[in-house]
Amino acid sequence: MKHISILVPYDAVLAAIFDPRYMFSAVNQFLTDEGKEPAFDIQLVGLAPQVQLNNNAFTVNTDNLCSAVEKTDLVIIPALSGDLRTSLERNKEMVPWIIKQYANGAEVASLCLGAFLLAKTGLLNGQECSTHWLFANDFREMFPEVTLTDGSIITEADGLYSSGGASSYWNVLLHLIEKYTGREMAIRASKFFAIEIDRKSQSPFIMFNGQKKHEDEPIKKAQEFIEENLAGKISVEDLATRFAIGRRHFIRRFKKATNNTPAEYIQRVKIEAAKKHLESTCKNINEVMYDVGYTDVKTFRTVFKKITGLSPIDYKHRYNRDAAGK
Repeated sequence: MKHISILVPYDAVLAAIFDPRYMFSAVNQFLTDEGKEPAFDIQLVGLAPQVQLNNNAFTVNTDNLCSAVEKTDLVIIPALSGDLRTSLERNKEMVPWIIKQYANGAEVASLCLGAFLLAKTGLLNGQECSTHWLFANDFREMFPEVTLTDGSIITEADGLYSSGGASSYWNVLLHLIEKYTGREMAIRASKFFAIEIDRKSQSPFIMFNGQKKHEDEPIKKAQEFIEENLAGKISVEDLATRFAIGRRHFIRRFKKATNNTPAEYIQRVKIEAAKKHLESTCKNINEVMYDVGYTDVKTFRTVFKKITGLSPIDYKHRYNRDAAGK
């Protein structure tokens, strides 16, 4: 039987504690119904017997204290909420415990913004990780030693798992169910919880909002120029000349400030605008393509799918109510 320790940090998202407990408990029930032994011993583990969440709206009673758990097989780190730096400080006593459990052979899985607490341990240094796309820039700023994969639903390396944003964590839970109990049980769980199994990307949900929390004013002006001139053809050379910065130096400064190269930034701004057109207007794909400065259909479709994971027409059918009804 696998021992599952679901952490109850201060400032945790309540659903991200309840949902894994519910899923692992449901699988135990499925097994019991088949006349088999349960697969999981599930405990809520915290720094205190009771943890107040959501401005004291909810109280979670833990089953055990971290200090009392000598060994476990899987540590689940739920999503955090509020100011993340404050949350990490409030939960700093969990960090050495997580490191100790990993050193003793436990696997560790973070759900959504739980990746910040996992990254705080240093275990992810040099590894890939996923988290909620909205907090990608904050994560990169706080943990530059970790490679963040924006669009991924699941990352896995050396017994460390992470999930994308919000409900994406259901997929990492299914992944763990399959690893511990097999594909058949994972499929059964996916059907019970109405979750699309094997979903790999959160790219369709990402809303690009250029990183502007920096002090490089010429680069901010370059970002604004890009955003205000979507229909035009913008080159890196033109931008460097416009803001009187050498091309190579401009690229380095832009990348440092925004976490994107100028070319990547131009693409992402244009595709974000295209997404909004597809979501809310009756324009066809070619009209949208020209509105955001593309003239070649193949190039537009290739870039759009690379960034969103969907073709323009599939994206329109998914998010445009009028198109979906046709």
